[in-house]
Amino acid sequence: MSKTVTLIRSEALSDVAEYSYAATAPVDARLIFLAGSCPLNADGSTFGIGDYAAQAAKCIENMRIALGEAGASIEDVISTRVLVASDRQDDLVTAWGVVRDAFGDHAVPSTLLGVTVLGYDNQLVEVEAVAAVRD
Repeated sequence: MSKTVTLIRSEALSDVAEYSYAATAPVDARLIFLAGSCPLNADGSTFGIGDYAAQAAKCIENMRIALGEAGASIEDVISTRVLVASDRQDDLVTAWGVVRDAFGDHAVPSTLLGVTVLGYDNQLVEVEAVAAVRD
């Protein structure tokens, strides 16, 4: 089976970015839009209170579960948005490092945002994703 997601880097843009600048999926791909993955345990409690890295890892863990239930894997993700409840760049970079490492060579186009607050008590990180698969 051929890979569904094609990542696009540009030699005309900065190579400092640790992600692709664009991605494509073929016309026959099924798109999967994931809700923001939160750092929640199965009982609804917030995991890793006060720890940006731990919460980012839990978001990725939960995202992998949602992807699996939709018939996809992390290699099928076509883009992400990482939301971090902080105005400190170091906190954003901490969360981003965990997400980047989880994706490895599959460096999808990503947006990293500092926000004032997220939806759950003590939540510091949320990761949104879109995936594309061929059935």
